[in-house]
Amino acid sequence: MTKYLLRRLLNYLILLFVAVTIAYFLAGTQLDPRSMLIENELTKMANTTYLEVVQTVDARLNNWNINPQEPIVQRYVDWLGMISNWDWGYSPLGESVNKQVSNRIGLSLQLVFLGFFIGIIGGVAIGAWAAVHQYSIPDRIITILAMIIISTPAMVIAIGLQMSAVWFNNTFETNFFQFIGPQATIPPKEFLPMILNRMQHLLLPTIAISMGGLATYSRYQRNLMLDTLGADYVRTARAKGLRYGTAVRRHALRTSLIPIATYFAFGIALLVLGAAITEQVFGWEGMGIYGVRTIQAQDINGTAAVVAFSGAATLTGAFLSDVLIAAVDPRVRVN
Repeated sequence: MTKYLLRRLLNYLILLFVAVTIAYFLAGTQLDPRSMLIENELTKMANTTYLEVVQTVDARLNNWNINPQEPIVQRYVDWLGMISNWDWGYSPLGESVNKQVSNRIGLSLQLVFLGFFIGIIGGVAIGAWAAVHQYSIPDRIITILAMIIISTPAMVIAIGLQMSAVWFNNTFETNFFQFIGPQATIPPKEFLPMILNRMQHLLLPTIAISMGGLATYSRYQRNLMLDTLGADYVRTARAKGLRYGTAVRRHALRTSLIPIATYFAFGIALLVLGAAITEQVFGWEGMGIYGVRTIQAQDINGTAAVVAFSGAATLTGAFLSDVLIAAVDPRVRVN
C-alpha cells in the first residue's frame, strides 16, 4: 500500500506543477495590468504626457515581471526562479503576493476544512442511517430537508443565518453570534478567551458551508448504501448468522465508502474557491474572495498563487481519498 500511495503522491505533484503552469500562461496572456495602470496613472498625473506615463508603468511592471509586452516564455522562466525561493512576486499595485496569501491561507483553512469535514463525516453518517431506515418518517424528513438545502443558493443560506443571528442577539441581548469576520474586532490576548472568540466567528460561516456538504453527501451515501444493503455478500453474511448491525458496518458501509471517497478531492476544490460568497457575506477575508479580486485587479502573480493553493488543496483531498480507499478496499493494498 505504501508504494501505491507514494506513486499517487508523485503523480499529484506533477499534476499540480502542470496545472499551475497552465494557469500562469493563461493569466499572463489574458490579464492586462499594463492597460489598467496606464489608465489609472493618466487620471492621477494630469500634467504628464502619455509617453511618460507609459514609460513609468513599463518600468514598474518590468521590475515586477508582469509586463504583458514582454515574451510570456521569458516571464515564465523568471517566475519559476522566483517561486523556487518561495517568492510569488507582486501585484500590479506593488503589493506582495506572499503577504496577501499568508494573511488569508490560515483563515481559509480554518473555515473550509472545518466545514468540509463536518459536511463529509456528518453527511456520510446521516446518509447511512437514512438508508438503513429507508422510507421511515425520519428518512423522509431528512430527504425533504436535504433537497431544500441543495436547492437553496449559498448566498441565501448565509444571509438567512446572519439574519437569524441578529434576531437571536437582539432578542436575548447577547453577542453570542459574531457574524462579521475576525478582522473586524480585536481578539482578546488571553489564550482561552482568544480561542472562544475565534470559535464564535467561525460558527456561522462553518454552518453555512457544512450545510451543503451534509445535504449533498447524505444523498450520495444513502443511494450507495441502498445498493450495498441489497448485495449478495450482505445477504450471505446475514444467512451465516452475522448480526444485522455487524453486517451493515463491516460489509455494506465499508463497501459504500469506496466510491464516495472519490468525491473528497472535488469537494475540497469547490469549497476553497466556492466559499467566496460565504466569505463575502460574513466578512471573512479568505482565499475565495481573494481569488475573485485578483482577476478583477488583473493580478497575474496573485492568480497563479490562488490556483496553486486551490490545486494543493484539491490534491490533498485526492491523496486523502486514496488513503481512505486503500484502508477500506483490500484490492488496493496488494498493488
